[in-house]
Amino acid sequence: MKQVLIIGYVWVEPNSSAAGSRMLQLINTFTEIGYKVTFASPAQKGEKAIDLGKVSPLISEVSIELNSSTFDFFVKELNPDIVVFDRFMMEEQFGWRVSENCPNAIRVLDTEDLHFLRKVRHKQLKKGESFDTKSLLISDEAKREIAAILRCDVSLIISSYEMELLKNVFNINERLLLYLPFLLNKLKSEDVAEWLSYEERKDFVFVGNFFHQPNVDAVLQLKKIWKTIHKQLPKAVLHIYGAYATQQIQDLHKPQENFLVKGFAENAEEVVKKARVVLAPIRFGAGIKGKLTEGMICGTPSVTTNIGAEGMHANLPWNGYIVNDLSDFADSATALYNNELQWKEFQSNGVQIINTLYDKDKLQAVFINALKNIESNLIEHRQQNFLGSLLQHQTLQATKFMSKWIELKNKK
Repeated sequence: MKQVLIIGYVWVEPNSSAAGSRMLQLINTFTEIGYKVTFASPAQKGEKAIDLGKVSPLISEVSIELNSSTFDFFVKELNPDIVVFDRFMMEEQFGWRVSENCPNAIRVLDTEDLHFLRKVRHKQLKKGESFDTKSLLISDEAKREIAAILRCDVSLIISSYEMELLKNVFNINERLLLYLPFLLNKLKSEDVAEWLSYEERKDFVFVGNFFHQPNVDAVLQLKKIWKTIHKQLPKAVLHIYGAYATQQIQDLHKPQENFLVKGFAENAEEVVKKARVVLAPIRFGAGIKGKLTEGMICGTPSVTTNIGAEGMHANLPWNGYIVNDLSDFADSATALYNNELQWKEFQSNGVQIINTLYDKDKLQAVFINALKNIESNLIEHRQQNFLGSLLQHQTLQATKFMSKWIELKNKK
């Protein structure tokens, strides 16, 4: 039985964030083909984390330590065939240990999204600057994340925009990249038949984890936008859901304005299925947005921005409006809310996007075949990745020696 070790930045919380849902999709992909999965993390386990052992008997969970040789003994004994690093920070911490103790294990980086892209966009937004890719090339975060990509045998890239960015701006060899968006079930006619109709739905909704800064910013934008929408649609309500709401977000709760901050939703899909429109004025970020695919799965059209829809729909028409200006955003939200014919057309667009771009069965087959091809040609695959082997050289392994120094210091 094949052994997969996943080193998680955090424990799996599929009901809290798109990243948690994505991780569960990867875990299920491995267990569905009979691989045994060990999920390990140095993080503290929160109350919203699920028990992976209840998902499948093929999954076990292990707590691990940062900067500790105990991981070396653990990984050597486990001897996994595949190691998946959840975000580049975990590759920095544990990649060299995996390389030394399990040299034949395929090293996979699940980027979740390109962190440096999100951070650079945020910095430029705060400075009032327009985004340009040149700023990415001088980013320290980009250097760290690109180095992690080069050190791994393959990196999973969730957005088509990010694939093009890595290939064309950073000149990363395509052999080291695998485009793998969300793995979702196709929407069948019986699924669509169960959706509430336009007339049966009401109100607007936003769902997002508030540990994630783009979500905090989006809700602050919604507070500005809502004045205009509320004036045009006085009976409509905006429902804000999300785990880990900050005090800043909670203070926005204004029932008298129909602006309701409701906190964590145990079942976000049930909430979104009842709403008429999803609002997501996302001004910075990266990857693809779970709140928007969730809207499509629930038959709920959306209004979002260029960055919100970025890398999510290829050349297919969006399931709503894409606007960046705040006043235009408010007008588009009102227009979509009131126009049943347009609403139904956008709803159909969402079905086409999910079934064309996020088909779980097709994407899982691509993923597993890619891993098998690397496994059968691992030596040659690594020989062709000279920059990756260069970064494994001891003179360039600052994170390794820093980790060893911290471990020694902690023992004193």
